[in-house]
Amino acid sequence: MRSIRVEASAATILLTKAPEMKVKDRQTGEIAKDALTGEALMRIGVVYIDAGESSLIQVAVPESGVSEGLTLGAPVSLPGLVARPWESVFNGQQRHGIAYRATAVGPGVFPAQVGA
Repeated sequence: MRSIRVEASAATILLTKAPEMKVKDRQTGEIAKDALTGEALMRIGVVYIDAGESSLIQVAVPESGVSEGLTLGAPVSLPGLVARPWESVFNGQQRHGIAYRATAVGPGVFPAQVGA
């Protein structure tokens, strides 16, 4: 399925879950890897706030793209953020959702308030 670029420059993105290895298979503990580079993927949790609405999302980031010194609750930047719709059948149940991926995660800033 196609990836859709997410325009996040006006959004506030706050770190809610520290980076951890993304597990591909919970039974074996196999770590998820980038299909093209083979690099291990990390997973972070963020709250994405834009236009008065917020969503809690999980974002996959290559291990080399995770900056040091990230603080829970602090703003972060997610360059190259994309959304990719997915669907699968698991135990006879149709499942679907949106997977998020960024090229990196680093310290961010709160967007300037309009009229401030």
